[in-house]
Amino acid sequence: MNMTLGRRTFLRAAGLTAVGAVAAACTAKPGPSVPQTSPTTRASVPPSTSSKPSGPPDWNALRGKLSGDLVLPSDGGFATAKRAFNPLFDGHNPAAVAKCAKPEDVQACVEAAGGRVPLAARSGGHSYAGYSAPDGGLVIDVGGMAGVDVQGDQVVIGAGAKLGDVYSELAKAGRCLPAGSCPTVGIAGLALGGGIGVLTRKYGLTCDRLQSAQIVTPDGKLRTVSAQADDDLFWALRGGGGGNFGVVTSFTFTTVEAPTITVFSLKFPSGSASDVVDAWQRWLPSAPPELWSNCVVSGGPSGACRVGGAFVGSSAGLTSALNGFSVTPSSRTMKTLGYGAAMNYFSGSSERQTFVASSRIITDPVDGGKIADLASGHKGMDLLIDGLGGTVSEIAPTATAFPHRKALASIQVYAPATASSQDTARKSVSTVVAGLADAGARGGYVNYIDPDLPDWKSAYYGDNAARLGQVAKKYDPNGVFKFAQSA
Repeated sequence: MNMTLGRRTFLRAAGLTAVGAVAAACTAKPGPSVPQTSPTTRASVPPSTSSKPSGPPDWNALRGKLSGDLVLPSDGGFATAKRAFNPLFDGHNPAAVAKCAKPEDVQACVEAAGGRVPLAARSGGHSYAGYSAPDGGLVIDVGGMAGVDVQGDQVVIGAGAKLGDVYSELAKAGRCLPAGSCPTVGIAGLALGGGIGVLTRKYGLTCDRLQSAQIVTPDGKLRTVSAQADDDLFWALRGGGGGNFGVVTSFTFTTVEAPTITVFSLKFPSGSASDVVDAWQRWLPSAPPELWSNCVVSGGPSGACRVGGAFVGSSAGLTSALNGFSVTPSSRTMKTLGYGAAMNYFSGSSERQTFVASSRIITDPVDGGKIADLASGHKGMDLLIDGLGGTVSEIAPTATAFPHRKALASIQVYAPATASSQDTARKSVSTVVAGLADAGARGGYVNYIDPDLPDWKSAYYGDNAARLGQVAKKYDPNGVFKFAQSA
């Protein structure tokens, strides 16, 4: 595959889309091993107090405690160190970037800067709102904790691991973890927001595979949380969004045996988007859970529409499932691959991309004509509809913080932008998002976080919002990790 292609260009051409917090596959060397700790430990730092500290952080003192680097604006390389994935946020100016290689580094950051300046964890840096690079704040870069340690049917993954590395190591061990499609997305952001992916309908969300997580909470403690320890925090970490309750340093997930996967792409004539979207929404809920699919509607007058996806099994099984789709494509391709190769198939370029995006959730089918009409007035925009259902729907909406268990699909509104066109792009995205809400798609996916979404808290969390707020108040009463759209 030509890795110089833009990721969205590749996905549009293949009839596929980004999923999860955006995530995927590639081959890379594993990072340092993931440390194992007791359920609650502390670094050799003084205990935190309930009163808010005063004065700026002592950056020199913090630098002396870190095993990695502390990069300040006056240091060479700061412009690179502070960067998020989206170049639109290059103008953000954090006060410092801490390169953390172990949990004790994160603890030192929280003790030194918590309550003094904004704190934000950064794994892959894919926050759609640029929240992982706060102006005047401390970026806690967990990229140095990137180990992927397969242990039988479990895998321990450092919070800084990128999905490309995760897939590579799992494939070597013959194991599988359901996740997304972009190789540079961090496992932390993906899992904490839920984790929609190409194997979601068969194996569930990424967060559904979480067994435990190590997290540094605002009091400076390193906790190992699970269903048996700090179960309320464990509940919140499964879909409550990244950065809300502390800094996760590692995750332990259950895995499944790596399956054979048949990928496919269907293309349809111009002007067929309305019929294709309607047919797709009727077809997917009745399809077997082994089949995951998406539907991509491109903006502009042509009304181009594509359907793609993955089937856990053989081409014969996929062919049978596709027989239920009522609109005949102009072309159809399919290919049977091993797990690692299939994840690479869904991966595009790892190059940085400039864009504006938001989302809605489809619970009941939305009129395909309305979706096509909304897209038609916005050339260059894509409406990327990712299927849910299957195994995702077997879990109650209140069992984890991810509330959209009964949804049919998420729909991402994605518009390329430049520094000069971003205001226009944001207005276009907001217009389409509002139109989708009027058409009945009213929820939202927190991993496509949007500062302009007017009803964001109810959209992202639904009836779980109040409980998330209680968990945040319990573990972060002083708002150490508070930001514009925190729980």
